[in-house]
Amino acid sequence: MENDIAILMADLSGYTALTETHGSITAADLIDKYTGIVENCLVGHCQFHERTGDEIMIVSDSPDCLLATALMIGKNTINEENFLQIHGGLHYGKVLKRANSYFGSAINLTSRIAAKANAGTYWCSKEFVSALTNKSAFPLTSKGNHIFKNISEEKEVFELCIEGRMSFYVDPVCRMLIMDPQKAILHPTETDKYFCSSDCLEIYKAKH
Repeated sequence: MENDIAILMADLSGYTALTETHGSITAADLIDKYTGIVENCLVGHCQFHERTGDEIMIVSDSPDCLLATALMIGKNTINEENFLQIHGGLHYGKVLKRANSYFGSAINLTSRIAAKANAGTYWCSKEFVSALTNKSAFPLTSKGNHIFKNISEEKEVFELCIEGRMSFYVDPVCRMLIMDPQKAILHPTETDKYFCSSDCLEIYKAKH
């Protein structure tokens, strides 16, 4: 039997770049930290369903609780030194649960929406926004109608920016967040370009 649930899928922007630059051990350590943050941010009956690579999936029967969870994850990750920005998608629709797995077009659509969201934002389907108790409490911006692969009709989506630290830098090579410039390496000639390590600086200089 199908039931309506709220679905969040989110992953780390720049995870591939980080892995290529710093290697598998650093990537695995980052995923461990990410998983710990997610587990500590679950609100209400939200369930951390699975992690595949750097993508997490959380489900809930309450869109409000799931949105609160998503915002808390965003707030906590954006304040982590040498972490990565996240982006994700939120949708509400019918799914079939069997043997602890979920099936249905709602799962596919959530994944497609998440893939289009920019770093530091969540994109929410119109169905998800409509299911919220108080949608006016959040600064949602319509991004218009979008076509998603293998979805028969256009879907309107809304963008929600992740609130948190207003000032930070992003390493242009590995995409790590730099919160404290005094602990980072400044490019010798380019203004406001910081690196997490001398290795990233040398990689950048070799390509520019």
